[in-house]
Amino acid sequence: MKVNRRHFLAAGLAAATAAVARPAAANTGGAATAEHVVLATLLDISKCIACGACVEACRETNGHKYPQPQKPFPKMYPAKVKAADWSDKQDVDDRLTPYNWLYIQTATGEYNGEPFELHIPRRCLHCQNPPCANLCPWGAASKDAKGIVSINDEICLGGSKCKDVCPWHIPERQTGVGLYLKLAPGFAGNGVMYKCDRCRDRVALGETPACIEVCPEGVQTIGPRDEILAQARELSTRTGGFIYGDTENGGTNTFYVSPVPFEALNQAIELGPGKPHLASVGNPFAKEELLARAVYGAPLVGIMAGVLHLVRGATSEDDHE
Repeated sequence: MKVNRRHFLAAGLAAATAAVARPAAANTGGAATAEHVVLATLLDISKCIACGACVEACRETNGHKYPQPQKPFPKMYPAKVKAADWSDKQDVDDRLTPYNWLYIQTATGEYNGEPFELHIPRRCLHCQNPPCANLCPWGAASKDAKGIVSINDEICLGGSKCKDVCPWHIPERQTGVGLYLKLAPGFAGNGVMYKCDRCRDRVALGETPACIEVCPEGVQTIGPRDEILAQARELSTRTGGFIYGDTENGGTNTFYVSPVPFEALNQAIELGPGKPHLASVGNPFAKEELLARAVYGAPLVGIMAGVLHLVRGATSEDDHE
């Protein structure tokens, strides 16, 4: 059933009340617990052989999270808003899609007079200060205590703000799924955004992300961010390599180490939709305008996220009546 006016107003009032009444999080003042240790990954791309085991493991492990769109899609207004439909192309694995959160990007070229061919597993970098989470108007994108950035498919409206503000344009949209279908299917959002959530359900159980677990070459290492960054710096120093992700976008929780400069790799890879670049990226929140939007918009985002959570609950109850 559609969300009625009474449900929507009740949800909004409850969320606003909760936002005002909610106490600030307590400051423990002690060492971080295991649940609050920020995790990072190191990828030694000199080891990757492009076998695709990580891609397949990601699909098998996260397949239950993939969208199952309803067709035909509602007509969107204005007409320039186009449907994004990957449901008939779920086997595509050479770029990022709502059904493919990890792919192998190959760079072939020459550096210092020597030819190179390197393979780079690409996915969300899980930024330390993620623009997608800071600037999502509905609070659908967030970062947890372990440094995992994820998108809540239950309240995402598919407006793609997260993709617009991501320096690598990582998230991808699927039309025909999500809360927008029950709120205002002709006007609101157009679907749900999807990307790697670093197997957050496995990590919550103390398990290793699927892509890391199955890799036969040990390309990836995961652990506390400070330790992994130290390993990345030691590896780059020892091998004369280069690091990506340390300072990009203000710092990420993914560190690539390469024997070839990333400027050269960026010129050697295929770029385009769903195929992110490897160019240098500054800190977007160094710009006062974006920083102000993130800071002053946070309370409103919290309220809207609460509203959408409650609306989602109301629609679920209606569907079961």
